[in-house]
Amino acid sequence: MANARVPQSSSWRPTVVGSHYAVACGHPLAAAAASNVLARGGNAIDAGVTMAMALAVLQPDIVSFAGVAPTLIYLSAERKVVSLPGLGKWPKATDVSRLASVGNGSIPEGILRQVVPAAPAAHLRALREFGTLSFEAAAAAALSLARDGFAMYPELRDGLEIFGADIDRYPENASVYKPGGKFPMLGDRYKQSNLARVITRMVGAERSAKGDRKSKLQAVHDYFYRGEIAQEIDKFHRENDGFMRFDDLAEFEVLPEDPISCSFQGSRVYSCDVWCQGIVLLEALKILEPVNLAALGHNSVQYIHTVASALNLAFSDREAYVGDPKFVDVPTTQLLSDSYAAQRRSRIQSDTAFPGMAEAGSIPGYPPPPMSELLPARGEVPLAPDTTYGCVVDAQGNAYSITPSDNTWDSPMIPGLGLLVSSRGSQGRLNRGHPAFVEPGKRPRLTPTPAIALRDGEFEMAWGTPGGDVQCASMLQVLLNITQFGMTMQQAVEAPRIAPFNFPNSFSPNSYFPARLCLEEQIEEPAIQTLSRMGYDIQRWPVRAFFAGSVCAIRRDTNTGLLHAGADPRRPGYALAW
Repeated sequence: MANARVPQSSSWRPTVVGSHYAVACGHPLAAAAASNVLARGGNAIDAGVTMAMALAVLQPDIVSFAGVAPTLIYLSAERKVVSLPGLGKWPKATDVSRLASVGNGSIPEGILRQVVPAAPAAHLRALREFGTLSFEAAAAAALSLARDGFAMYPELRDGLEIFGADIDRYPENASVYKPGGKFPMLGDRYKQSNLARVITRMVGAERSAKGDRKSKLQAVHDYFYRGEIAQEIDKFHRENDGFMRFDDLAEFEVLPEDPISCSFQGSRVYSCDVWCQGIVLLEALKILEPVNLAALGHNSVQYIHTVASALNLAFSDREAYVGDPKFVDVPTTQLLSDSYAAQRRSRIQSDTAFPGMAEAGSIPGYPPPPMSELLPARGEVPLAPDTTYGCVVDAQGNAYSITPSDNTWDSPMIPGLGLLVSSRGSQGRLNRGHPAFVEPGKRPRLTPTPAIALRDGEFEMAWGTPGGDVQCASMLQVLLNITQFGMTMQQAVEAPRIAPFNFPNSFSPNSYFPARLCLEEQIEEPAIQTLSRMGYDIQRWPVRAFFAGSVCAIRRDTNTGLLHAGADPRRPGYALAW
């Protein structure tokens, strides 16, 4: 991605620039925790794991300590990106007919949507393979925040209020989020004592284990997945007619794997494999690669239409082809090829929106599912069950990019543990033949999707966002804002955004809004009217809309080597650098 001239327009916040290291993530205290690790000599992986576990305490409405943690790591010495597939499987006892019956044809809320928790395994694997810290050191910030508390802030308070009735359905959830029977007020010290005790127990397992650092980290994994915590999860599921059993946990590991990637104008952009939706970002980039977007003008009608069309095409292919690659033969190479991108690009009409979900591309041997399965919805696009994001780059050039997640309100916490076992089964499908169809041992197709870009084999950028299906749209626009329009990092994350929803939502019950295009209010009215005439079903979002995601990012300037970090003011993200 070539460096371009920086425009003179202002941003709400400054781009934070450092020569040694940088952090950008969903909460300022997690950024501070990661920065402290870097200042003491830890590497990006140490700091990233510290940050991720702290985010699970600081943003418990959208991240679970026992949730998902899709992770990309760039190893500078090896000039290589590796992926940690931090996503759990459906339990072996999963009964699809029971899911359909209880959920009236879609994945029901409650204990039945829980899959094996992957975040602890992913964090421990990252430390074992690529870090230098003990679990105790990496978890110190999370433990302190859970035990000693932090100030209740508006976004967390609002999230708890919105889902208050849902939280009340489950005793542990209510006791954790409504201490004394009510949500903490803004500025109150908010503690999570049960989670603090779990972290303390995990630290104790490490302290009592024998052997070197890696052996002790394995002991922490075993304590969680093959010890007391696994037994408590098994007991709760048996008592509440859930699917998960001790063996599902005992057999679970997160092992490093190769990511997928594509070339884009001289850079190499990486995503986790097709168990997540990152291929949507990559395919959209390939479709747009030869287009002179700068000549169209930033957020002009033709620019918006072109970007939205590329995303619509990529999302239709996600719906047709993308699922757990251990169960689904996904044509990843073909989807990211230049020839296929040209084929898809030819479908874009300069003056007409796709009236419904675009037809999936034709790939020999891969018939798409029938369009008759789509069930159009009305009204506004629903608020997505949410996520957070964080990235770290250290002085050696290593990088860590993670999108940890899972929610507060849609499934019960384990009594006494203060953690929610991943409820990402919400992203499975019950229509047989769909690539995300639920099967025992299979992973649901995940929305959280971190990204890393390299140029000439060296780190160039790490970025990501919360927002469910909006993630790839927001990440794409931030990247284009930098590479096509020369914006500073902070300008790029603050610029007005669009997001199409002309495809089934990833979350049950999979709402589908034909021709829907959401735009932030800064997009001018004449452009809105023209887009409406082109066939878009327009939904307006307020300025700096919460719904539009919250991109955090770090980019290395290829001329100076300086690290430029930005955090989106749409939510309480924060960037630090030195």
